Amino acid sequence: MAAKLISIIGPVAVGKTTLAECLAAQLPAEILYEDYAGNPFLAGSFTGRDELMLPSQLYFLLGRVGQLSLATWPEAGVLVSDYGFSQDRLFAAASLARDDLKTYDYLSAKLARLVRQPDVLIHLDASVETLLGRIARRGRAYETAFDADFLGSMARANAEISPPSGCKLIKLNAETIDFRNAADATKVAQQIRQALDK
Repeated sequence: MAAKLISIIGPVAVGKTTLAECLAAQLPAEILYEDYAGNPFLAGSFTGRDELMLPSQLYFLLGRVGQLSLATWPEAGVLVSDYGFSQDRLFAAASLARDDLKTYDYLSAKLARLVRQPDVLIHLDASVETLLGRIARRGRAYETAFDADFLGSMARANAEISPPSGCKLIKLNAETIDFRNAADATKVAQQIRQALDK
């Protein structure tokens, strides 16, 4: 019996990490965080240094493979990731030149066989205006490169992700649910518990 995996997808600033932390406390569960802070290529790639685009994307890809590896996946419990493995391709397609994307796709296809697929995939959505407001409030310099067109395209692309076979999909509106509110958090956690039990 392997530990269950809940993966959260959605555009930048939609609340993936906030929801992951909410679920970690409510279920309880262990969190797998996307390693933005540790990526040494990220800031440069977002400010237009083309030679850093592929290294930045591969850093995220390899980090996800390391966290979701079938070889080291725990036998019991619940883990929640504030990203979905399938999301990585969306950013790669949006940022990489054609030949770099071919390299990324080749490696990603090989590595995808080595990772744990989610039992529950949560899709978060919010308006572009809300996303821009949240980005401005949290003040991460590299996120200033995300304009309305990019955020809109990422939101649409995330909405088109299909869950793997046997995975349950839950869609949540991150504008009408406050994951920091105890009552909302309890309702969402109960929905996830029911999905895990089915």
